[in-house]
Amino acid sequence: MSKSHSYHFIFKKGTEYKDLVPAFPDILGIILKENDHFQGNEASDEENREMFELLNIQDLQENRKPEGYNRKGKYRLMFPLDRVEVYIKSTVAKPADIKRVAEKVKEILSASGLEFTTSEDDGIELA
Repeated sequence: MSKSHSYHFIFKKGTEYKDLVPAFPDILGIILKENDHFQGNEASDEENREMFELLNIQDLQENRKPEGYNRKGKYRLMFPLDRVEVYIKSTVAKPADIKRVAEKVKEILSASGLEFTTSEDDGIELA
C-alpha cells in the first residue's frame, strides 16, 4: 500500500476558472519541471508542452474545468469536478517535498491576486 499526499488551494467563493488564466502557465511550468516532463531542447518537447498548455488555457478561458496534469510523474495537478479548486497530489513525494512545490504555486496564485485558503492532506491510504 502507498499513501497519497496532497496540497489544496481552495478559492474564495465566486472565483471562476477563467480567473486562473494568468497564473496557470507558471503553475503548470512548475509541475512539468518537477516531473522533468517536456524539458528537452527538441522541437517535439516544446510543441507538446505548448499544445498541452493551450488546451488547458482554452478550457479556463471558456470557464470550464481544465484537464490539469494527471500523467505519470512525481506530481499531478488536479481540478475537482464539483468546485473551483486546484490541488497538487503525489503518491511518491514526501510531505515536505510536496509542501515545497506547493509554496511555489502559492506564490504564483498570491501574485495573481487570487484569494484562497490552503489545506494539506498527508496520508490517504491507497490500495
